[in-house]
Amino acid sequence: MENFRKVRSEEAPAGSGAEGGSPGSGPFADLAPGAVHMRVKEGSKIRNLMAFATASMAQPATRAIVFSGCGGATTKTVTCAEILKRRLAGLHQVTRLRYRSVREVWESLPPGPTPALAPGEPAASLSVLKNVPGLAILLSKDALDPRQPGYQPPNPHPGPSSPPAAPTAKRSLGDPAAGEGSAKRLQPEPGATVEDRTA
Repeated sequence: MENFRKVRSEEAPAGSGAEGGSPGSGPFADLAPGAVHMRVKEGSKIRNLMAFATASMAQPATRAIVFSGCGGATTKTVTCAEILKRRLAGLHQVTRLRYRSVREVWESLPPGPTPALAPGEPAASLSVLKNVPGLAILLSKDALDPRQPGYQPPNPHPGPSSPPAAPTAKRSLGDPAAGEGSAKRLQPEPGATVEDRTA
């Protein structure tokens, strides 16, 4: 593909993808009308997404939020959902994997340093249809059906998953901790004689 450059990327029509349903329905067809939909993209800043999501879920009228992302944004999608689950306890989760069809249009580069096409002569183009994996995560304050695939119940113990570290005793900079050896090499004091050690 070194002789081609990408001109545009567009989502393929809804009938050609494996996503199913109408383009607006998404993976969760029976979602309440007040649900917030967050589209996570590769260039999205997590702090911006989380500020909006936290503020939205703090409102009593908002009962559910959906994070969705595809391609390189799937890891950010999971990160956003996990951060929100830690901030707000008692959220039920349903995760759905889906595929989006993306059509990329590539134009051929003319050979040579700066050749120009004759007026009216179209460049040769190539159209590629890709199935890009995507992820949609529904977080709800209301209980969801635990029998549906991808369901996760709320975490009974929100907060860090690892136990807190035990407090350590303070020590001075020169003293090694208990059980540690000194990393410094012992040097004789200036003016002291060094004994010859032959054993």
